[in-house]
Amino acid sequence: MSITNRYVKRSKISEAKFRELVRYFALDLDAHKIAALTRLNRNTVNRYLLLIRKRISEFCDQAPPVEGWIATDLSRLGARGAGGNGGPAGSGKTPAIGIFQRGGSIYTGIIQEGAGKAQADGRLGRIEPDSILRAESWRGNGDPVEPGETGAGRRKSGTSRGEKNANGIRSFRAYARRRLVKFRGVPGTTFYLHLKESEFRFNCRNRNIYLVVLKLLREKPLS
Repeated sequence: MSITNRYVKRSKISEAKFRELVRYFALDLDAHKIAALTRLNRNTVNRYLLLIRKRISEFCDQAPPVEGWIATDLSRLGARGAGGNGGPAGSGKTPAIGIFQRGGSIYTGIIQEGAGKAQADGRLGRIEPDSILRAESWRGNGDPVEPGETGAGRRKSGTSRGEKNANGIRSFRAYARRRLVKFRGVPGTTFYLHLKESEFRFNCRNRNIYLVVLKLLREKPLS
């Protein structure tokens, strides 16, 4: 029997309990700690955290920074081990993370240089922090790029703005590294969600994330 909950359709937990879960999520606690504090089943917590991250990812991907920007949604991919066929993991490669800054906000995506979107959608195994977070795995740009470009792009503004944007991108990189490294490796199927969550948290760093997430879920409840 479902319980009335403005944030979750056909919810099996009360709205008050769900808000408690969101409050701990906003504090960036892991599923184990949230389960202990809320006294909810670990599987229940994992399920809701996954749904919340998917909603955040959808929200972040609603407004790409420039026309032609492609964010490859790794959450749609099936999981295979590091030796899987046909994907970057199978060839010993790691995906490059594209970072774009505009108007003080950071945007991220997965870039497979020299490959089309179909190739970029290859299957990934487990992604280790030491590989995905190394400096050469990131491609940053602080100014508009031409559609289809995956490199540094062509500068369309002065040096001072470029330096400011570069500093913002470096700040995000350091922030995301601190967040993601604590997972000690994440499955390829959920890495994109963790990346977009880092983008969301970084862009909302001066706001109350708890209230922002609740508003987001009120407007589009989980199902």
